Amino acid sequence: MANKQVEPSLFIIFGGTGDLSRRKLLPAIGRLAASLSLSDNLHVLGIARDTRQDDASFRDLAMESMIASGLRADEIAGFCNRRFHYQTIGNGAPSDYTQLRARLELLEQQHGLPANRTFYLAIPTASLGDTLSGLASAGMNQSSGWVRIVIEKPFGYDRASAGELVGLIRKYFAEDQVYRIDHYLGKETVQNLLVFRFGNPIFESLWNRDHIDSVQISVSEELGVGTRAGYYDKAGALRDMVQNHLTQLLTLLAMEVPPVIGADSVRYEKIKVLRSMAPILPGDVTFGQYSKGAIRGQPVPGYLEEIGVGASSTTETFAALKVEIMNWRWQGVPFYLRTGKRMPRQLTRIGVQFRNAPVCMFDVDGVCAVKPNTLLLTLQPDEGFSLHIGVKKPGSPSDVKQIPLSFKYRDIFDDIPEAYQTLVLDVLKGDQTLFVHSDEVLEAWNLYDPLLRWKYKVYPYAAGTRGPAEADRLAISEKELFENF
Repeated sequence: MANKQVEPSLFIIFGGTGDLSRRKLLPAIGRLAASLSLSDNLHVLGIARDTRQDDASFRDLAMESMIASGLRADEIAGFCNRRFHYQTIGNGAPSDYTQLRARLELLEQQHGLPANRTFYLAIPTASLGDTLSGLASAGMNQSSGWVRIVIEKPFGYDRASAGELVGLIRKYFAEDQVYRIDHYLGKETVQNLLVFRFGNPIFESLWNRDHIDSVQISVSEELGVGTRAGYYDKAGALRDMVQNHLTQLLTLLAMEVPPVIGADSVRYEKIKVLRSMAPILPGDVTFGQYSKGAIRGQPVPGYLEEIGVGASSTTETFAALKVEIMNWRWQGVPFYLRTGKRMPRQLTRIGVQFRNAPVCMFDVDGVCAVKPNTLLLTLQPDEGFSLHIGVKKPGSPSDVKQIPLSFKYRDIFDDIPEAYQTLVLDVLKGDQTLFVHSDEVLEAWNLYDPLLRWKYKVYPYAAGTRGPAEADRLAISEKELFENF
């Protein structure tokens, strides 16, 4: 990614006192300030409807959020006291946006800032239209400096709504101003996929259908829906995880070598992957829903027993799919996508299984002792990778055991940035490489939208298990993907 610098600017957070801001954005800004990654003249303006808030109370809220995330007060007190401000947006009337513009211009004048502005919309999707039109009506979609706008997922509920959302954004903002954020792309191991593939010719030379048998992307969550039932029961695993997070990982794994590592080149290659995807067939999908069970020995309720979930809900909390990419590199190689809630452990892992030797040279009692080489890339919770290779077992002439050659980030690097820290910094630098282009959104929905219209069966699985047995055919060996290394 380009090594750009952070310029003096205003970072304006709509929903500045909300949950996302308190849990992710404010701590990310605090860590960037503590690491001296920010400009000497970056100011943060929190925007919310609350008329009782003021500069002082917003600074207190920012300090509390940052300290709760592990930062020390002495690391960020000066930054918060000098750089944090608050403005109410009231009811979102045109006059409120006119007042907001006046406040931006006043802050820029007071602190000697150029008219560089980032608008981070940490607000519900339903509020996007009014906010975008309000900014444009007050002339804040353009300035004498640059203007950037950050949009959180979901990027639509289906293909039609995604198209409407893209059209709405394009009405007021150009594509090079828009940063659609998928926090999975901010994880160090995800970014390392590009270095792993294109910086190590030993792997890129094997990265094709001649050497790879199958690929699996698994995102397992221990938690249930918790307090998100109101949203999740209308979304399900396909919309919440597969259409965005897992598909983004798929495109990074499968893309062709770009001419340079930059936003335009990388996004173009990712879009090419999506346009090469074969239609998904009904037999290549299995959905599930967790029933009551146990996680780490503790009983947990089933999905239908969660607060806010209807007693007859058929929303899927587990999804397993097989997809295929119809191009020369990947023709015939299945990609398995799996995600579920109330799994045995929290784990995001990619498994790349290589083809076995055409002839088995080592067998024990008539059974081939050599297993396929497998590359495991772990994105969370313990970032790293392992390459499993065959090694002769001592004392046996032909018994072969799989041994991992492994690397863990925490063993080598002391400070691993949190995903939002990385992505906020990229926004401030103007680097769109790790952000989702509108064409990516629409192409992904073209792939998954037909699935939303099927009348599919949702199979039950007990909480604490790895999903319904009916999904086992859509997986590499779960033992290989879930074992520690």
